Amino acid sequence: MDICYTLQRYLSERLGAILQALNVATLLSLPATIIYILHPNPIFSSVLLSFVTVVSLKLISYACVNKWCRDNLKNDAKKDFRRRKTVSVSENGDQKTKVSNDEMKDYLVTYPDNINFKDLYYFIIAPTLVYELNFPRSARIRKRFLVKRIVEMLFLSQLIMALIQQWIIPTVNNAMKPLADMALYRVAERLLKLSIPNHFIWLLFFYWFFHSTLNVIAEVLRFGDRVFYRDWWNAETVSRFWQDWNVPVHRWALRHLYKPMMRAGFSKVNASIAVFFLSAFFHEYLLSIPLRMFKIWAFSAMIGQVPLALLTSKYKFLQGTWGNVIMWLSLIMGQPIAILAYVHDYYIINMGTLHNQTMTLA
Repeated sequence: MDICYTLQRYLSERLGAILQALNVATLLSLPATIIYILHPNPIFSSVLLSFVTVVSLKLISYACVNKWCRDNLKNDAKKDFRRRKTVSVSENGDQKTKVSNDEMKDYLVTYPDNINFKDLYYFIIAPTLVYELNFPRSARIRKRFLVKRIVEMLFLSQLIMALIQQWIIPTVNNAMKPLADMALYRVAERLLKLSIPNHFIWLLFFYWFFHSTLNVIAEVLRFGDRVFYRDWWNAETVSRFWQDWNVPVHRWALRHLYKPMMRAGFSKVNASIAVFFLSAFFHEYLLSIPLRMFKIWAFSAMIGQVPLALLTSKYKFLQGTWGNVIMWLSLIMGQPIAILAYVHDYYIINMGTLHNQTMTLA
């Protein structure tokens, strides 16, 4: 509380916003610069940048929500702001607390009592990107449920690694020569051959991360909101798929980008394009920097989803069953194309450099 009032007294809103922006910019750029210069293992580098991205999005949400709280207190100090969307997640209407009114008064945290390290660190660790003053909490840790999810994590991680080593890597290696020779019919054959294990591994990874891993974190923290994904496999449009397969990111984009742009007067199409553009940037950020090559394949793939999403949302004949077919085809065929593109370019750049160094030493 003392820290809160001290900062409120000596820091203006403008200066605070500038410091927040500098903090997030430094968090995103400093590790990326170190990784680009030192060039450690690309896999571990990509994982590290994923953590950096998650923390950055959380800090943006934390700053925005607390600013909204301050603005509400300034606009109307007598308004019952303390019950504003703090009982449960704002966009998640299916999460409800089960406490009485008397218990609610003792349980709810109000601004600025939430400004402390304990609250911030809980949010940083919690499996959500959208900050709330009061998250829904479960009554206890279910040990049997927790053990099941941990066993799933361990088993699936080993299975994924085995499939990559025994199936993906040999297939990709066999596709390098046809790709270099531009033998298109053989490249198409290798692409189809790669799509099967790639899609299988993608589904396993989805279950491992969104169901097993996030539920382990949520169970340990007694975090009550477990809607990490919806039935994206039944999506009848591309837009619905992107909304349902990664709910934490969708909620963040909806609250902190899409809705603010709508309130600022932008159209739904422009707001949707901005969301895809931001997603495309982070996809490229997580791939290009660890690999030290900027081919914008991931960026282009995400931007390419914009016209596909607009078409499947606008035309009725591209919805329903056909929309679901389009969604699955984009998943099954799109990812192998991106994998081959990145592996080919990475192989050419690194093998070419190694060859030149060998020739120089000789």
